[in-house]
Amino acid sequence: MKFPGTVTIKEVGPRDGLQNEKAFIDTEDKIKWINQLSHSGLKYIEITSFVNPKWIPALADAFEVANGIERVAGVTYTALVPNRKGLERALEANIDEAAVFMSASETHNRKNINKSIDETYPVLREVVEDALEAGKSVRGYVSTVFGCPYEGAVEVEAVVRVAEKLFEMGIGELSIGDTIGLANPKQVQNVLHVLLKRFPADRLAMHFHDTRGTAMANVLASLDVGIATFDASLGGLGGCPYAPGASGNLATDDLLYMLEGMGIQTGVDREKLFSAARFIEEKLGRPLPSHNLQVARGC
Repeated sequence: MKFPGTVTIKEVGPRDGLQNEKAFIDTEDKIKWINQLSHSGLKYIEITSFVNPKWIPALADAFEVANGIERVAGVTYTALVPNRKGLERALEANIDEAAVFMSASETHNRKNINKSIDETYPVLREVVEDALEAGKSVRGYVSTVFGCPYEGAVEVEAVVRVAEKLFEMGIGELSIGDTIGLANPKQVQNVLHVLLKRFPADRLAMHFHDTRGTAMANVLASLDVGIATFDASLGGLGGCPYAPGASGNLATDDLLYMLEGMGIQTGVDREKLFSAARFIEEKLGRPLPSHNLQVARGC
């Protein structure tokens, strides 16, 4: 296997991690946590989501969080935005990057966005064009790439169609989502071999969930074909509220442990990151599933 010498970890815990929490984490605690992440060496943090609070109540304080955090030089602060109204709020909060999202499967897209795939494109195009005009970069997410909780298998051609549309709109990077943790390493490489014929590796990122314990194996499979950017959530926090069975994300601390052991550089300070993991675990009032936190607890 051949691996890149450097990997970028994109921390999505403050958004993708917290969005599914029933307990509301105080705004000040969110800000403190993000500030800790900012000083850990991470260069990219997805801080919140500017969606309607009735859909994601855990992130109802998006504007306050975005305005309250310390901005560290060299760190990109991004937020998920569903539409033009969300983008307007995000721009008022001075985010560095807007992230747009949709699914490769029709049913999940309707459950998640309340629109068909075709109906979603013009909404996202407005967001992308307005964000770019405002001088912000834009990232895209495509969900249910490796399987849908409602439809089952998803054809790779459906993923390609969505990816082509989003890149044509002007996104800079596309995150490929294993929304319910179905993927296995062979499937990951099969999908990536198709995508990499159309899009360069440095414009693709992988977003794995560890629902069935395969996230780290899928990272290795991705590294082997040249992918060097991965989304992860500290402590393994998170899940999708519109995807039954989607448990926690790939844990940032576990990913960092493996990459460091392999001699792959990330620029992240493990002790500072682990301190931030213990902080948010304490605020949540329950143990998080990452293996490193379990080891620290003596589990």
